[in-house]
Formats: sequence, C-alpha cells, structure tokens
Amino acid sequence: MKVLWLCNVMLPAFARTHDLPYTNREGWLSGSYERMVRDRADDSGEGNTSARDIELGVCFPAPYALGNFRQEQDSVIFYGFLENLDTPEVYDHTLEKRFQEILNDFQPDIVHIFGTEFPHTLAMIQAFHNPDRILLGIQGLCSVIAEKYMADLPVMVQKDATFRDKLKKDSLVQQQEKYRRRAAMENASIRMAGHITGRTDFDRRVTASINPKAVYHHMNETMRSCFYTTPVWKRENSVPYSIFLPQGDYPIKGFHYMLQALPKLIAAHPQTHVYVAGNSIIGRADRSSVTAPGDRSSESGGSRYPLFIRISAYGRYLRLLMVEKHLKKHVTVLGKLSAEQMKEQYLKCSVFACPSAVENSPNSVGEAMLLGVPVVASRTGGIPSMVDENHDGILFEAGNADALAAAIMQIWDEGVIADVFGENARKHALRTHDADLNYARLLEIYRAINASAGKNETGVKGE
Repeated sequence: MKVLWLCNVMLPAFARTHDLPYTNREGWLSGSYERMVRDRADDSGEGNTSARDIELGVCFPAPYALGNFRQEQDSVIFYGFLENLDTPEVYDHTLEKRFQEILNDFQPDIVHIFGTEFPHTLAMIQAFHNPDRILLGIQGLCSVIAEKYMADLPVMVQKDATFRDKLKKDSLVQQQEKYRRRAAMENASIRMAGHITGRTDFDRRVTASINPKAVYHHMNETMRSCFYTTPVWKRENSVPYSIFLPQGDYPIKGFHYMLQALPKLIAAHPQTHVYVAGNSIIGRADRSSVTAPGDRSSESGGSRYPLFIRISAYGRYLRLLMVEKHLKKHVTVLGKLSAEQMKEQYLKCSVFACPSAVENSPNSVGEAMLLGVPVVASRTGGIPSMVDENHDGILFEAGNADALAAAIMQIWDEGVIADVFGENARKHALRTHDADLNYARLLEIYRAINASAGKNETGVKGE
C-alpha cells in the first residue's frame, strides 16, 4: 500500500539532512514518520502494528531555493512544491499541475492530508480526484476561527489600523476576511473528502455539518517526545503565582482576556506574573528567564524597526490595557520557544492557562496535561473533549475574564486540588496521547480505507 502525506511543514528529518531551518511544532508527525521508517527497516515486524507493507511518500512546501524537487531518503520519497505561505487566503491553480506530477510519479493508494488551513489541501484533492482514497486530517477549523476571530474586542479596536496594518494590508478586519476566504477553501476540501480524521466532538460535529457523507475516523495525536519524560510538574518546584500562556499574538488566543483578569489576581497576590510564549507583538521579547536549550526552530532576533512602525492594532490594544491597568511589570513575552524551552516554562509555572475564544484540540493543553500541570482553559470548541472538567482541570466560560481569574485563584488557593487535578490530567493525557496506540490506529485507518476503496472499485459496496 502506497501512502502519500501532504504536510504543511517540512519534516525535521529531511531538514536536518540538508541543514535547513525547520519547525518542531508538528512533533507527532515526526514521531509517526520515524516509527514507519523503523518498521520498514525491521524485518521482524509483523501484524497490525507494523508498517512493513506501507510505502511512504511525503510532500511539503519547499523553500524557493530548492524549487520543485524529488528526493529519496530513508526509503521514503520526498517531494517539494512551491507555495506562498504568506498569502494562504489566495488559491494557486499552479499547485494542481505540480500535484498531478507528484501523483503520477508516486501512484498512491491513499493521500493523507494533514490540515485544511492552506490552499494546497484543496489543490491536492482537485488533482487526485478520488474521494474514497482521500484522508483529510482536521487540525484547526478556519470557518470557526473566522466567526470567532474578533474575540469580543471593542469595536473601535476591531476597526483600528496602524501604520503596519495599512502597509501590509493586514488590519484586524482584513485578517478576519482572510480567514473567511480560507474557510471557503477549507469547506470545499471537506465536501470533497471521503474520509476525515479528528479528535473531538467539536470537529466531528462541524465537519459532519459540511459533509455528512464523509466517514469520520477518531484518531488522537501524539505529542512531542520530551513531554513524555521526567521531570513532571511539582507544586513545590514551581514559581508561586506564575501563569503560563502558550501564545498571544492574535485575538482568538485570548491574551487580552488574561490582561483583563490580571488586576483581580494581582490584588489578591501582588507577585502574580504572566509568561507568554510565541511571537511578541507588544515589543521586544524578554528571554532572560529561558535557560533550556533551543534549536533552529526557536531562533529569533530583534527587529531593526521601531515599535511604532511595526506594531499591529491588536498589539497596540494589548499595550493600552497594560498601561491602563498598570500591568507592565507583571507580563513577560518570551518569544518563540523550542520544545525543551516550552517544557521548562510548563514546569516553572504554578498554573497553565488557555483563554482562547475557540480551539479544536490545542497541543499546548495536551502538553501541559502530560506534564501534570494544573490547567485552566476555556470551555470552548474541542477542549471539553480533552479536559474532564473538575477532574483534570478547571474550565471557564470563554471570554469571561472574571471566571478566568476565579479559576486561576482556585488553583492557587486550593493546593491539594491543584495537585490532584495535575495527577489526573497526566493519567488522562498518557492514554489520549499514547504513541503506540495512536500509531496502531493510524495504520488501522489506512488499511480500512484501502480495503473499502478496493471493494468499491470492484463494484462491491464498502462497509
């Protein structure tokens, strides 16, 4: 059986071989790849958990210096294609021609597409034109992101546009419109896919509303390897009254909700401090507290342009909140972090917060749970499918800053409950994100699709 993967990013295994920059954010993808390579090299493997019968091809957006390429490595054929990822709302018809070349060369039995966020998903489905052999993996859902994008921002902020926004044609209103355009392509892809993988009641419900005929396959994700190893979170080793947020550079991630909640937390505990990972849109990142080793995926430098030129409307609003509520000394943006650096921050914090307006199944929540960190998160999207409320952590109404503050306060004021929640979360996450179970499930889905499609092609109705 020949399986072709269409990925949003270059696999680190390929990038390291060619000394190219890469991102580790899709660590579960690397884990599946490495497991397949080992299986094919191991003559003793057999049965449903072995991939010896699978030939793998992988294609991904390539740097323009590489161009369209075909290269074999680890008995896997890699294909590169050119795509402008800076404008994912614009459909590129030339991708269909390139994918037709790849399909003709590899001749896959199944095309497994990871994510719906980019035009290459729709282009591959159009080029392959065989829905019974398409497996579409749901990550985020652009249609829901577009709907929730403004995340309760004041109307004057929604309509604001800084110098940077005007220059880049990237105001909040324009960002939301870009997501709407991406959602149109995403919906078209879902309608043309015969098979869908997802992980939550939320993504199952949304995709079924778009394409009720598609076969839905539940498949959990495997997290990056360092989150399965010790040490795990201990309250006595954490920094008291410290909060860790995984991201805060666009509205839907809810950084502004956290800033709105902070005054109540500071009033009760003056040493309260929030640490935020990811791209800083409020000024230079402060990495002085980051000591874990990084990698090329976490390298970041300062900008040569002054902040007033490069700040976005959302960044300006965040800074305004910080000034009005006297929060500057209580907030640190850490910049982009490697997996090991993220783990360091999880272990240091006294609570992990996910205040997003909507999420499907954020990896950050899974990572925090694997480490046994007390979690507070919005009761939105697919998060209730990940966190067993009042057993693994505390969920609060999305967008309610007072409820967010109360949830964090409960974790801080009831240490024994925080410890129990953390232990329960770790046990839950070790089951949900079990690498062996998830890998076996992936192979099971491939074989089921191949068998069903084969029956249909010989005129026998598939199950």
